Amino acid sequence: MRILTFVAALMMPLAAQAQDRAPILMDVAETHILPRFDKLPETTGALVSASRVDCDPTSPALRAAYDAAFDSWISASHLRFGPTEVDDRAFAMAFWPDTKGFTTKALSQHIATEDDAVQDPEAYAETSIAGRGFFALERMLFDPAFAEQGNADYRCALIQAIAADIDANARAMADDWQSYAPGLTRPSENGRYRTQDEAMQELFKALSTGLEFTADTRLGRPLGTFDRPRPNRAEAWRSKRSLRHVELSLVALRDLASRLAFDHPDIAADLDAAFARAIENAQAIDDPALAGVSDPQARFRIEALQQSIHDIRAIASTELGPTLGISAGFNSLDGD
Repeated sequence: MRILTFVAALMMPLAAQAQDRAPILMDVAETHILPRFDKLPETTGALVSASRVDCDPTSPALRAAYDAAFDSWISASHLRFGPTEVDDRAFAMAFWPDTKGFTTKALSQHIATEDDAVQDPEAYAETSIAGRGFFALERMLFDPAFAEQGNADYRCALIQAIAADIDANARAMADDWQSYAPGLTRPSENGRYRTQDEAMQELFKALSTGLEFTADTRLGRPLGTFDRPRPNRAEAWRSKRSLRHVELSLVALRDLASRLAFDHPDIAADLDAAFARAIENAQAIDDPALAGVSDPQARFRIEALQQSIHDIRAIASTELGPTLGISAGFNSLDGD
């Protein structure tokens, strides 16, 4: 019996490679990827409209449109390959972590010089990537330091230019994903993905990298160390979206994981239970900006949330990956 079990274990990757992955690839593209990028321009378009109606940073309508558009991006941002990475689009949408304060410098420079790039979308798209995207807009809407800088009319134009740039990127990604998706679902010898295994590897990498980024960066940066917590390193803490980004990411990654594990119900159940625990942990925390990393009792709950995400990663790497015959491999967090 042990010999048979050992042989079966050796054969498992080969069996996984022999599977027809077409149904899973089609399902992920049509029900996970494309709907997210189709929705993104709807929300970013509404953001542009709101900025044109009222560019006051404290406008409830503008801030609500900002939240809705940012929600849509976070729900798609784990898909960092293909059209999402062309022309550094993902960084242009969300330049974070910004460890050297480049966003502050870029925005201050625009305001101080009244850079006329704000009048030309193509020109603004060529400006510093740190002055573009949701985190630049967060500074303009939520950072008191920018509330009185320079001329009010110019600040309004800058807010509108950032919103329009976000929308242009969203539409470019949505359009390009329509033509990119068929190559993912139907690999070919001369295509971007030559085999179904390569396409599955890309999707598994998105899952693995998304979990890593949420645990180690979204939570790890503000946690810092027990003796030196860093609450102001939390993602989008000024707009109090830090915890929301963790939850949105988990919900999106849970959906992707369930589709990748569709042919393996036991693993799918393990993953779903682990995601449920992590999401429940996130929802039990009443700390939208993750400021509680500085308080021992609150910190414990945030660390428990981080550990629950590590548990998901363990299941993905030790159960799902080997069963699919693939591994996370290189990811976009590794750099060049």
